[in-house]
Amino acid sequence: MNSRLVTVTYIRSTPHALWEALVTPHTIRRYWNGAFHESTWQLGAPWTLTLPDGRVAFHRHEVVGASMARARLSQLRFPKDVVNDVANLVALHLRFHGYNEGGWTDSAVRRYVRDAGPLLTRLHALTRADCTTRNRQKAARLARAYDDLEERIAFLAEREELEKIRPDLDGNQIMEILGVRPGPVVGQAYRHLLELRMEQGPLGTERAVQELRRWAEAGGLPPGGGATASGRPADGDPGP
Repeated sequence: MNSRLVTVTYIRSTPHALWEALVTPHTIRRYWNGAFHESTWQLGAPWTLTLPDGRVAFHRHEVVGASMARARLSQLRFPKDVVNDVANLVALHLRFHGYNEGGWTDSAVRRYVRDAGPLLTRLHALTRADCTTRNRQKAARLARAYDDLEERIAFLAEREELEKIRPDLDGNQIMEILGVRPGPVVGQAYRHLLELRMEQGPLGTERAVQELRRWAEAGGLPPGGGATASGRPADGDPGP
């Protein structure tokens, strides 16, 4: 029998007083060990956390920034492709800091390249421009970290053709191996193989076929197909 411990805390207060204690900076410090957060507390509003040492954390800063950029550029009637490109760049420009803090696996580097797509060169420029600080040592460290990231991207690009990341099997091969027609199953299988490609690098055709069949079996697809992607019996199969 599964069990769990549930702790309930009762606060002797009024809803208004509790809300003020949670959102007013001078009272928040009492409950957040000297840190305090700020926001308008409206639905979807940005939220920042100021730490005791003065550092400021802007939760989901890149998401809020991308949304604001998209809305403003749309109001200014910029072309849709420009709006999308700028919003995507803003959404991605802080991801590098995860690399600076702890390094990335090859899989994370591949995802960075894939998500940036044709905007990668501009993302490089934007990210470097955004790494501003008066601390020269920190600035030099950030620059070295991004140099290292670009070198890894170049190395993987040469070894794996990152700009052409795709599964080791195409849609036609997937349909032939699974015995299905065009439909949702093909897309699901393609995405599964793409995920493996991102995580592990090139698999090679033989292993990709094995992984595809393993995926199909786990999903309840009969060996060799026998049904269309929509679940109807394939031609020549009387079905159940």
